[in-house]
Amino acid sequence: MKEKLVRCWNTTNPLYIKYHDEEWGMPLHDDKKLFELLVLESFQAGLTWELILKRREALRKALSNFEPGKIAKYTEKDVKRLLNNPEVIRNKAKIEATVNNARKFSEVKRAFGTFDAFIWSFVGKKPIDHALKDYSNLPSESEESKEMSKELKKRGFNFVGPTICYSFMQGAGLVNDHLVHCFRYKQIRKSATKDRTKNR
Repeated sequence: MKEKLVRCWNTTNPLYIKYHDEEWGMPLHDDKKLFELLVLESFQAGLTWELILKRREALRKALSNFEPGKIAKYTEKDVKRLLNNPEVIRNKAKIEATVNNARKFSEVKRAFGTFDAFIWSFVGKKPIDHALKDYSNLPSESEESKEMSKELKKRGFNFVGPTICYSFMQGAGLVNDHLVHCFRYKQIRKSATKDRTKNR
């Protein structure tokens, strides 16, 4: 008999289950994937994560496969194209922020070599493990997310408030906020340890 997996998210939604089991909290070091998550988190402001996951593939198709170099070259014509696309989230401010952030993303890469090097500096290059037993005291932001937000804004990014930054940190594995009894908690701790050993 197959053992039932214990998850920290109390959900039966297949979109959430897939995201929880395969992506959320896994340390991300690929610049393109980091940019994709930053885009998705900024689009999520005021909306549900379920809607973002439902629209993710449509956004990928409409936004040049989340290639920051291509999005950085978007013009007003591209913004109008996106606003006329019923498959995506038609919020002009968020679309314009995505184009702007792609340009700023490229500037950060030029300054630091990779966006990865820049973004992981906020947690000392290793994930923060909160070893949570429940979500009763889970913060919506942290000192690190406040600092990240402040620095990103200083560099011209939009839709990067401390709460969005904390959610980004959770998704990209800068913090491990899986509950300790969740099957993913130990997997991610092990993966993060291997990652640090490899990069020494």
